[in-house]
Amino acid sequence: MSTDDVKFGDILLPGEDEETIQRQEKSVREKFWGVLRKYARHIPFARDAVAAFYCATDPATPRRVKGILLAALGYFILPLDAVPDILTVIGFTDDLAVLTTAIAMVRGHMKPEHYEKADEALSGDKDSRLS
Repeated sequence: MSTDDVKFGDILLPGEDEETIQRQEKSVREKFWGVLRKYARHIPFARDAVAAFYCATDPATPRRVKGILLAALGYFILPLDAVPDILTVIGFTDDLAVLTTAIAMVRGHMKPEHYEKADEALSGDKDSRLS
């Protein structure tokens, strides 16, 4: 999916229909780990981003919550954003703001097991997604 394919609202606002959520989830699943692997050491919110990924891809998570988290994660993986991520620390402040807001909106759906999976993925174990 190129940035030309993104319509206003597909990434910044959660989709209301199942097709939009499935499209967002597919995009996040395809790109999330590559982006996170590339910038993990520079982003202080990696644990929350990974936990949000696991919550958004959990079949038990309500559709509205998935939409909110997928929109925030979609913004994180979007190659063009308000502040370029190449600027290392400053470049992720907008991503952090979007993700923090999304997590605050759905905090009750972020389960301990989502954070446990995030800790496993970030631990550097052989079975980790980041290795």
